Amino acid sequence: MSSRMPKIIILFASYGDGHYRASQAIEACLQAKGISEVILLDLMAKSHPLLNEFTKFVYMHSYKSLSSVYGWLYNSTKELQPGDPLHSLLHSLGIRKLHQIIEQFEPDIVIHTFPQLTMPRLLKKTGKSIPLINIITDFDLHGRWIHPDVDRYYVATDDLKLQIESRGIPAEHIQVTGIPIRSSFSEEMQHSSLPDLFDTAHTEDTGYLNSGKRTVLLMAGAYGVMQDILNICERLLREENIQVIVVCGRNTGLYNGLRAAMGSHPDLYINGYVTHVATLMRASDCIVTKPGGLTLAEALECRLPMFLYRPVPGQELNNAKYLQEKGIARITNSHRQLTEEILSLLHDEDQLSLVRRKIDELRKPKAAELIVDDILNFWHEITIRQEEYSVIL
Repeated sequence: MSSRMPKIIILFASYGDGHYRASQAIEACLQAKGISEVILLDLMAKSHPLLNEFTKFVYMHSYKSLSSVYGWLYNSTKELQPGDPLHSLLHSLGIRKLHQIIEQFEPDIVIHTFPQLTMPRLLKKTGKSIPLINIITDFDLHGRWIHPDVDRYYVATDDLKLQIESRGIPAEHIQVTGIPIRSSFSEEMQHSSLPDLFDTAHTEDTGYLNSGKRTVLLMAGAYGVMQDILNICERLLREENIQVIVVCGRNTGLYNGLRAAMGSHPDLYINGYVTHVATLMRASDCIVTKPGGLTLAEALECRLPMFLYRPVPGQELNNAKYLQEKGIARITNSHRQLTEEILSLLHDEDQLSLVRRKIDELRKPKAAELIVDDILNFWHEITIRQEEYSVIL
C-alpha cells in the first residue's frame, strides 16, 4: 500500500462561522494524523468577492427584515434535484477559479462543508477522478447537498441518513457520525476539566463564576444578531440563584450597550467574540442561542439543554424544530416566554435530568475523528485498487 498521504481541499463558505468551524475541526484532525497538505478554501469569496459580500449582507439582514423571504427561498428549494436548472446554476459558481486551484494543488480528495457542489461539474468537464466528500453541517437536509457523484456523506443523525437514502443515495455511502466540532468540546476534556471549571472559567469581564448558582449561557451568534438580550438579562438576574454569561460576538454595539446598561451587575459576565466557547459551555446549565448546526452540535457535546430564541425560517428553524421534537430544545418567540421556560427548567431537577438523558441519545462524540478515520480508510482502499490495477496493466 502507498505510504503517500493525500492532499486535501476543504471547501466552505463564510455565511456565519459554522461552516468554517467545521472545516477547521476536520483540518485539525487531519493534521493530528500527519496530513499536512490541507487547503481551506472559501470558494465564493475567492471567485466572486463582490457577490459574496452582497449575499453575506443579505444573509445577515435576513435576521431582521428579510427572514420570511429567506425562509421561503430555502424551503421552496429543499427538494432541488441534480439536473434542475437552478441546481446546475448554483453549482456552477466559481468553477473557473476552482479549476485553476485544482490544477495547481492537484488534490487527492475534496471535502465540502457547505453545499456549493461545483466539483461534480468540474470533474465531468475535465475528465478528472477525485473522490468527493460531503459533511452536512445541519440537522436538516436541503437538496443542494445531494449529488450522485459524491462518494461519501457524513451526517448528524439516523433521520438524516434515511432522508438522503430516499433521494436515491446508497446507504453504504452515508455515515452517521455527528457534526465535526473542535476537540476542546471532547468528552474526555470535559470530564477532566470539571473540578477546576469555576477557577478557570472567568470571562473577559472582571470576576469569576459562582459555583453555587445556576448559569445561563446566552450566545448572540458570531455577529451578535439575537434580539432582546437586555430584556432577557434583566429578567433572569432578578433571581438570586441565576448568573448569566453573554457572548456578543462581533457586535460591538451590543457589547458596549450591555456594559453601559448592566455592566456593574455582579452576576452578569459580558464577552465579545470569544474562542473559549467550550469552557463557557461546560460551566453552564443551559444555553440560549440561534440554532446554527455547529453551535447545536457543540451544545449537545456539552450536554446543555437548549433554548432557541426566535429562529429564522430556513435551516435554523428546521434545526430547532427537529431538536424540539427530540425533547432537548425549546423554541420561544418572546423574551417573556423564554425567561419563564428557562427558570421553569432550572428549578426542576427531574426535568433537567430527563433532558440530559435525551441529549445523550442524540449526541455523537468525536465526530471529526470518526469522519477523518473513515475518509482515510476510503482513501487507502482507493490507492490499493489503483496499485492493483497498475500491476495488472
